[in-house]
Amino acid sequence: MTTKKYFGTDGIRGRVGQFPITPDFMLRLGWAAGMAFRRLGACRILVGKDTRISGYMFESALEAGLSAAGADVMLLGPMPTPAIAYLTRTFHAEAGIVISASHNPHYDNGIKFFSGQGTKLPDEIEMMIEELLDTPMTVVESEKLGKVSRINDAAGRYIEFCKSSVPSSTDFAGLKLVIDCAHGATYKVAPNVFRELGAQVTVLSAQPDGLNINKDCGSTHMGALQAAVLAEHADLGIGFDGDGDRVLMVDHTGAIVDGDDLLFIIARDLHERGRLQGGVVGTLMSNLGLELALGELNIPFVRANVGDRYVIAELQERNWQVGGENSGHIVCFQHTTTGDAIIAALQVLLALRRSNQSLAEARQALRKCPQVLVNVRFEGGVNPVEHPAIKQACQRVTDAMAGRGRVLLRKSGTEPLVRVMVEGEDEAQVRAYADELAKLVAEVCA
Repeated sequence: MTTKKYFGTDGIRGRVGQFPITPDFMLRLGWAAGMAFRRLGACRILVGKDTRISGYMFESALEAGLSAAGADVMLLGPMPTPAIAYLTRTFHAEAGIVISASHNPHYDNGIKFFSGQGTKLPDEIEMMIEELLDTPMTVVESEKLGKVSRINDAAGRYIEFCKSSVPSSTDFAGLKLVIDCAHGATYKVAPNVFRELGAQVTVLSAQPDGLNINKDCGSTHMGALQAAVLAEHADLGIGFDGDGDRVLMVDHTGAIVDGDDLLFIIARDLHERGRLQGGVVGTLMSNLGLELALGELNIPFVRANVGDRYVIAELQERNWQVGGENSGHIVCFQHTTTGDAIIAALQVLLALRRSNQSLAEARQALRKCPQVLVNVRFEGGVNPVEHPAIKQACQRVTDAMAGRGRVLLRKSGTEPLVRVMVEGEDEAQVRAYADELAKLVAEVCA
């Protein structure tokens, strides 16, 4: 398959002002996307964004490019990424575009695309857009230029969609929550969803100024949320990332509850009610404890490559419904088409209500295995991951742990590093194995 020039595993992302995250590239990208989708028929494209300051600039550039290609544009303003996937479906648009760099700082930005079905774009359409980006930009006849409109009730539509993912009888009265919106795309929507379902809500980090998105807040910086849960004597805290597709939680003791824990709580609840279709998809980085805990419930578990794109592809291939990453990307296909932080949080709250457990109690059945990660610098040459001596050593360690531990070696996609990860039930043994393998990798790389 041809290597993509611009698209990564999650769209196009980088530093604002550095190619390709520049206004002129976004103009051409909008044009190329418009031309690609117009080949498939009439073309209407939704555009939403998170709260970072560069979103205004890129929104305008994309709008101009799409219009030049003859595509009609519907602007959503600041909205969570999964909201754009949902609204693309309900407006029967050909595509949705999200201007966001997710959990990154304000000086980064990026573009994600959704198909008309609210799913990741097929590779062939991404390749078509890339081919068009390398051709001269043209403008359709004036009478065929795309029109631009704004959807003023987008937030209300998405709030009702989120609420529809729980039974109409749901009432969270008496539940005391703290929500951290990361000064991001959930800042309007999330507090309203939980309040309208009856919860008492304290809101943190919901005053975006374009520069403070993800800054010392949200799911990547949980300290403020932990402190607030304890200070407010709340039942739990919910931390979103800047674009609203990741969620982590804090229990009433102030302990962080990660994506593996949340995935387990959701899957166990569905299983107990006979509603779990198939099994659960995790990733190569999902804790072994999740696999073992699901195994005790006879719930199948498989690992995909790291990245929600791969989790979703595995779910689709197996016709399963629930998957996610320990970073907090949780996919609930029974409700939506992509990772959705608000909907995942609602499923956890429902599970707690049904079991009459606190978040701290509900996670007890998942005993995390100690996990040791050692990074070894790798400058090229022999690929240590494929080196026979290293493969042999990894197999020896795996055999020694007899199904109660695992080894993972992988090259970083962003840095010249090999990541050596070992996990198992005995922390001292796990650390010794990781150090032994890291030393061998370093020798091979020398």
